Amino acid sequence: MVTPVQHDQPDVNQGLALDIDSLSHGFTLNGEYLPVLEQVSLSVAPGEFVALLGPSGCGKSTLLRLVAGLEPAHSGSILADQVPIRSPDPSRVVVFQDPTLYPWRRVWDNVALGLEAQGLLKNQRSKVDAALAKVGLSAFAQAYPRQLSGGMAQRVALARALVNEPRLLILDEPLGKLDSLTRISMQQELIELWQRQGYTALLVTHDVEEALLLANRVIVFSQRPATIKAQMLIERPYPRHRDDPYLVQMRRQIMELLGLSESW
Repeated sequence: MVTPVQHDQPDVNQGLALDIDSLSHGFTLNGEYLPVLEQVSLSVAPGEFVALLGPSGCGKSTLLRLVAGLEPAHSGSILADQVPIRSPDPSRVVVFQDPTLYPWRRVWDNVALGLEAQGLLKNQRSKVDAALAKVGLSAFAQAYPRQLSGGMAQRVALARALVNEPRLLILDEPLGKLDSLTRISMQQELIELWQRQGYTALLVTHDVEEALLLANRVIVFSQRPATIKAQMLIERPYPRHRDDPYLVQMRRQIMELLGLSESW
């Protein structure tokens, strides 16, 4: 049982509880079944930040798609606050590696897409302004995506997610295409947003250091078909520092679990 994470005065509803039980999934390729996830069981407490690590192609992003409700699992169950996940829902929002902004829409209009699709924009326009303020882009509300840096575009994608006031933020390598300096800055921004908002966060990353800096808990997966090899609780307050000996030792342990002990 994971203890719910406490935040300082979050300004939206607390995150949801996620329970994954005996989840298996795969795909049919050229007439043959390819297993991707195998008997994965995992519970995430309301307001917890969990990072998923594992070899490339092992099934981490597939797991996120199932949690988002973008496709049904072959077997097992996924519950959000004890309710089965069967389809997408605004309470569960995905932020992908590519910001996927519409180039012909200004920043404000890109952020407003979710509310517009739900028919809520007319009465909730202030939420768009609030979301842009949260990511520090109020001054760029009327800019086009081509006028933004990579980091700014990714902050627009975050604002587009936050405007729905999600209770679960699903992060599929959202910083993977950023340069190193922008990535460091965005890591801190992600933590600050999570601490303020109180949502549950589920992050896929290939960066071990990033997982240790951001997450309360790190889940390490095996090669495909993915099973959980280890769950590691990161008992360090925020903000964290890369040269913390505790985190350095945790990084060494995770690299060993990933079969990269000579590369740490």
